[in-house]
Amino acid sequence: MKIYQLTAIIAVALLAPGAWAAEQSAADSALSRTLNDSFANVFEKVAPSVVVIESENRVARPVQGLPRGLEFFLRQPDGEDRVEPAVGTGFIFRADGHIITNNHVIADAESITVRLKDGRKFSAEIVGVDESTDLAVLKIDAKDLVVADIGDSDKVRVGQFAFAIGTPMELPYTFTVGVVSAKNRDLSQRYGELIQTDASINPGNSGGPLSDIDGRVVGVNTLISGMNRGLGFAIPINVAKSIADQLADDGRVRRPWLGIAIAGIEEVPELRRVFPDVARGVLVRGIEPGAPAQLSDLQAGDVITKVDGVEVSLAIDLQRQILRKQIGQSVALDVWRRGKTVALNVKTGERPDFQQASIRPRRAVVPENGAPQAQPSSPGMSYRDATPALLNSMGMERQATGGVVVVEVEEGSAAAVAGIEKGDIITEAAGKPVLNSKDFDKILASDLVDEGALVLIERGGARTIAILKP
Repeated sequence: MKIYQLTAIIAVALLAPGAWAAEQSAADSALSRTLNDSFANVFEKVAPSVVVIESENRVARPVQGLPRGLEFFLRQPDGEDRVEPAVGTGFIFRADGHIITNNHVIADAESITVRLKDGRKFSAEIVGVDESTDLAVLKIDAKDLVVADIGDSDKVRVGQFAFAIGTPMELPYTFTVGVVSAKNRDLSQRYGELIQTDASINPGNSGGPLSDIDGRVVGVNTLISGMNRGLGFAIPINVAKSIADQLADDGRVRRPWLGIAIAGIEEVPELRRVFPDVARGVLVRGIEPGAPAQLSDLQAGDVITKVDGVEVSLAIDLQRQILRKQIGQSVALDVWRRGKTVALNVKTGERPDFQQASIRPRRAVVPENGAPQAQPSSPGMSYRDATPALLNSMGMERQATGGVVVVEVEEGSAAAVAGIEKGDIITEAAGKPVLNSKDFDKILASDLVDEGALVLIERGGARTIAILKP
């Protein structure tokens, strides 16, 4: 019986191909209409929460630290010292009138006007800015506001639809469609990880929302690469919302901090040669004086492999994990140290407001009298036992004992290339403790291989490292 039924179906298909084609065409048409309605629904849901930001700006300062070719979406002045209008975008994230936008949209603004979708205009005040993430929060005194539906950027998937609404080329409420091209783009230290999209965005889109198919905001549009190249970047909304809430509530941003300078083993070829037994991890290059890490057992020269059980390979991996912690939270670290794994805990602190790009404490003043010539085995530096008397004469204070203090570095030498400076106290080299000059003499004579040796240094109360080559 089933054979006869199948035969009948095949016969109908062969005899009536036009009917099958019509049915398929109707299905395609229905799908297109559904997709068309979905796109239109996104605009109708999101647009009422989007605002046009008009400002009178003093000449904007040039932006430092961006990869070549990346630009803000804001129309830039030509560099003359004058005030000129600028247009950007933002969106309402609180019913009381708080608005998220980019800091560069309102930086140097002498006046700010916010225009709503319904045509109303309001003067806006700056509640707070965070230059580190290029985010700002504005406030308007208005009622009956439509608040954006905030999504979850952690759940964004590469390939999903992405929608941008903004004011490109001063054309308000322009709506464009694309996909999420990539996630976790680390373009510069200024921004951290970004969402990449090919939705068309141009100057004027700055601060506008990047939304998903359900009309939920998943990012804040921030950067483009050229004009209409299909390379746009947005700050993930989970990051932006956290920053915006702090700015709205406190006018400032508090971030957890360990106070360490770091580098991924995989990111620096020289480190891969110095640590051949470590497949991946993040090297602690230095520890800030007085930083939370200095109160723990963490040491310069350690390689952090896990944070609370999560593997870290790149510097951004470690930064991302720490930024997700609370200030004052205890964090468990797995550390590779001298050939073995060590478990230790460090408690986060609050990062100071000022930015510290590197550990560069003041140099010690080295006495001229009694400074020896460079030792024959030394790669362009001379050193002496770090005795209390010598350190005292150099104006240096230190609680610990042992080590050698560098009293001279030849210009252009291996020591200078490694970044070793006068006044540095060397406490370990090639994995061996340095208690005095004799210890260091032996290490330099036998352990300084072509790949270099890791040298641990105390400098002005901070702990840092250098890679010393013969």
